[in-house]
Amino acid sequence: MSTPHTTQGLTVNGTRLWQSLMDLARIGATPKGGNARLALTALDGEGRDLVVRWMKEAGLEVHVDQIGNIFGRRAGRNNALPPVMTGSHIDTQPTGGKFDGCYGVMAGLEVLRALKEQGIQTEAPIELVIWTNEEGSRFLPVMMGSGVFTGRFTLGTALEARDSAGLSVRDELAAIGYDGTFPVGARPVGAYFEAHIEQGPVLEAEHKVIGIVTGSLGVRWYDVTVTGMEMHAGPTPMTVRKDALLAASELVQTVIRIANDNLPDGRGTVGVLNVHPSSRNVVPGRVDFTVDLRHIDAVTLDAMDQHLRESFSAIAKRHGVDLDLRLAQYNRPTPFATELVGMVRESAMRRGLPAMDIVTGAGHDAVHMAMVHPTAMIFVPCKDGVSHNEIEEAQPEHLEAGCNVLLDAMLARAGVAS
Repeated sequence: MSTPHTTQGLTVNGTRLWQSLMDLARIGATPKGGNARLALTALDGEGRDLVVRWMKEAGLEVHVDQIGNIFGRRAGRNNALPPVMTGSHIDTQPTGGKFDGCYGVMAGLEVLRALKEQGIQTEAPIELVIWTNEEGSRFLPVMMGSGVFTGRFTLGTALEARDSAGLSVRDELAAIGYDGTFPVGARPVGAYFEAHIEQGPVLEAEHKVIGIVTGSLGVRWYDVTVTGMEMHAGPTPMTVRKDALLAASELVQTVIRIANDNLPDGRGTVGVLNVHPSSRNVVPGRVDFTVDLRHIDAVTLDAMDQHLRESFSAIAKRHGVDLDLRLAQYNRPTPFATELVGMVRESAMRRGLPAMDIVTGAGHDAVHMAMVHPTAMIFVPCKDGVSHNEIEEAQPEHLEAGCNVLLDAMLARAGVAS
């Protein structure tokens, strides 16, 4: 029989949480205080070894699956129940920080350490997971381990992915000793919580400590080609030109306008733009660029897509250029589980922590998990909203607060055995 959980007087060790993050950060440390620990490199293997050792010291039973995801399990009173899971990743960008991903893993580990030290048995088992290759900075697709776990990608596709040097995921997993045999996705999941730095400026600007993440923005990625005609810049009058760059400049402004018309959750970005033939005295004949549209509401995102297509067509016609608009990827908006989000909100309120609802515009393993399993996220602020950067920074007291909220939410879901 389980009893309602209580967190009165129950807290994590914030000093130990911070020290664990700093100890992990020494592996692959960069001159500006960040980390370069790319997925499946020797440094990633060293980081994995360290965290696995900590997991075993915390009494967890460790398993590695076929894509290299690492699971540490703490038994519950009723192990027939699906586990309450938490985690993130420890691979980084080439010039990454100390907190992106790593905080979620260390926060989960600290929760499990606290439960062990204070002799608390949960009704359901609890698991800590380290997902393989979340960043995608060496191998594609991004969020690989969670993607295979949830069936978004096949195991074979992931294992055969290769880096710029032609090395495969399969061979590199073996090289660092994490080519596990446990079947991918065979583990049941009762709930998944992920703690993370916000990677944006909203919480800091609003003076909030906890972000109650209600869901993930949907994403539409496009590849666009505008084809005009190359002509000599001197003899060709403005009135007869088919200037691909001139048309593209209006298209880019349209992307931004569509996002601004759908605030606060609308996003619009042109991140890549290539001009051909890229010569000083030639009217551009072709422009290739990318478009990234995002919104939390699926209907609104569909309307943004329709607006984009209609506006682009009209602009191309007006400039006398050809337009090729191709949808490269679509990830639907993903709401998180209402019950789990409520547990996060209740903990923040009970602990008196300034909190606000927020959506995530970045990709996280939690987004893949939410498509299959009940999922919630907890955000804490990062300085100036800077992430994927060596100077990424977070305050120890904020990290501790987020970890305490994670502790509460996990106990609320797993239950405390009587």
